[in-house]
Amino acid sequence: MNGSDGGGERLRRWRLVLGGDKADGTGVSLTGDDVRIDGALEKLYGAGDDDGRPRPGRRSAGLGDSAPSVARWLGDIRAYFPSSVVQVMQKDAIERLDLTRLLLEPEMLDAVEPDVHLVGTLLSLNRVLPDRARESARAVVRKVVHDLERRLAQRTRSAIGGALDRSARVLRPRRLADVDWERTIRANLRNYLPEHGTLVPERLIGYGRRQQAVKRDVVLAIDQSGSMAASVVYASVFGAVLASMRSLRTSLVVFDTNVVDLTDQLHDPVEVLFGTQLGGGTDINRAVAYCQGLVTRPNDTILVLISDLYEGGIRDELLRRVAALTAAGVQVVVLLALSDEGAPAYDHENAAALAALGVPAFACTPDAFPELMAAAIERRDLKEWSERQPASP
Repeated sequence: MNGSDGGGERLRRWRLVLGGDKADGTGVSLTGDDVRIDGALEKLYGAGDDDGRPRPGRRSAGLGDSAPSVARWLGDIRAYFPSSVVQVMQKDAIERLDLTRLLLEPEMLDAVEPDVHLVGTLLSLNRVLPDRARESARAVVRKVVHDLERRLAQRTRSAIGGALDRSARVLRPRRLADVDWERTIRANLRNYLPEHGTLVPERLIGYGRRQQAVKRDVVLAIDQSGSMAASVVYASVFGAVLASMRSLRTSLVVFDTNVVDLTDQLHDPVEVLFGTQLGGGTDINRAVAYCQGLVTRPNDTILVLISDLYEGGIRDELLRRVAALTAAGVQVVVLLALSDEGAPAYDHENAAALAALGVPAFACTPDAFPELMAAAIERRDLKEWSERQPASP
């Protein structure tokens, strides 16, 4: 492409960004597909005044009042934009133009690009979905769940399986590959020979190989409040993956002001998701009390609490329960979010109180969750682990 063509392409892109008002300064006229691209952008991001209402004589955002018109718009953006952009535009449309009502229409659900945020919105509408839209909604959720399982399952099984192998240490490893060199070096420091710059490992410490017996109990407790929608989706998928591992005994509970145990549905994460009720109040203390009753082997139990920590229950009792769990040997992990967006708004005072008990609270991305669980199984310092993770966007 020569310089002139490059300049023309830049002007074309600026024209699409700025929207064609007389003051945009590009002087570019659109033709062909660009006209439809511009129209799709205009309907979502068209100009309005400061309170969002359209200005007289100027184009304004709006997709119309009917599901067919929105479905046509969805078809246009899917035709002209990559999937990642389509998902952002759908999310913006739901938030900016209040399209939640139209998501109850099956033709709308058939036209959307499924993603985690859309699943969260559908789950929040679960109780009001009409029968004719319910199957379409399930198809959307099923596709997203299938894609997430394909992306995350193998990595999770590999990371956790390796951690379980390493967690069973033996004093006489049979193979060189089974030697835990870090612990072996620490155990033999007195045998360091400075004149030779070497260490004589008289005592080897190795990794044992796990048997098929259950090695760890994992309890996932998921906050159903509205801000946690994406976390609920990811946690349900991970719960199903963990439940498929014979070396783990996995329980999953969801909570608002009530607690619902969905462990018996872990074979099907779609059923788990439709068993949630997003958007209620929050009683974390009640949920932790229920989870406390599930603990039978404290030294071999990991409790993962996924919550923004806005407590509507008895805060002091919650902290006493967490302290009792950790004192008994339970590995307690608090995730402010399990999503790609980083930590949402959360209760900083409760997070600090938990940190004082040795239970740091932090956000975790889905891609990092398998390694987090491996670190918990090996009882590594989770505060140190979280601080080594890349900053969330």
